[in-house]
Amino acid sequence: QQEKEDLQGKLKLREHLSRTAGKSEATPAPSKNIDSEMKQLQWKLKNSNNEITKQSTTIKSLKNEVQEREERIRELQAKISRLERDLNMKRHLIEDLRSRLKANQENEKTSNETLESLERKVKALAGDCSNKKTSIDSLKQRLNVATKEKSQYEQMYHKAKDELEKKDLKLTNLESKMMETECAMTELETTASQQLHGLAKQSGQALETVQKKLLLTNDKVEEFMTFVKALTRELQHSVQELRTKIKQAKKMGEVRACKKGLSQESVQLAASILNVSTTDLEEILEVEDDEETAKTKMEFEKDKEWLQYIQKLLEAQFPFASYLMDAIMEKLNEKKKLLEEYSSLMKHTV
Repeated sequence: QQEKEDLQGKLKLREHLSRTAGKSEATPAPSKNIDSEMKQLQWKLKNSNNEITKQSTTIKSLKNEVQEREERIRELQAKISRLERDLNMKRHLIEDLRSRLKANQENEKTSNETLESLERKVKALAGDCSNKKTSIDSLKQRLNVATKEKSQYEQMYHKAKDELEKKDLKLTNLESKMMETECAMTELETTASQQLHGLAKQSGQALETVQKKLLLTNDKVEEFMTFVKALTRELQHSVQELRTKIKQAKKMGEVRACKKGLSQESVQLAASILNVSTTDLEEILEVEDDEETAKTKMEFEKDKEWLQYIQKLLEAQFPFASYLMDAIMEKLNEKKKLLEEYSSLMKHTV
């Protein structure tokens, strides 16, 4: 800018000198020098203007870079603040988790103590149950002994009747003993009847649950049978459809081959000889031969036998899953082969 100002000042001075030189009657030689200097100064001024524009563009680009860097710094500062907040949150979370861990550890200790106490109680209950079982066994043994004694006392009672006059005192003692044994017998009979009643209730409930499960299994078996029957029918139906499609495709190929082999004039000539239309002639060409009908009959019989075989498998006894799987896989493989044949025929016809 200073150089530009200096050059502009020199230009103004030169212009002033040229004006003064034009007014004065001077020689033409110095005016030429002044013009050349003017041109040089103008050239320098242009160069300085170009440099100034370049420097202004560089300054603008530098300002833009500075602004971009300042924005980047602001973004980084915001990111740092966010990261600091996240870090503080994570620290709080870690502290919370540590406190929870301590609480859980304390809860685990208390739960372990309660578990130990419960185990002790269970052991005590198991001991009580075993003691009760042993007491029940002893009562049973006593009942058997009492029944034996009853029989013995009855025998003795009959003997004592014969010797009534001689052994009155013994009879009174025996009667008192009999009363005691009868009381014990009644007590034992009541306890045994209660236990038997509880066992009968439990067995009745178990029988009801078993009957419900049997009904559910029967329903499931019926659903499985209907599913297998529907699946086999659908398989057989799809295989029959594929066979008919293959036959139709073969017929179409043969008809097209016949049409290609015969020209339109020969077709019309054959129709005029047979005194039929061209469409009737095409239908005559499409008639099935005896071998094809026999083949379809054999296939239908095979399908029928296959369905009967699956019905026999379903009605047979267990296990029959492997045989059923083999039969269905056989039909699926047949369907796969028919699909491949049909796709190849369709490609050739297209």
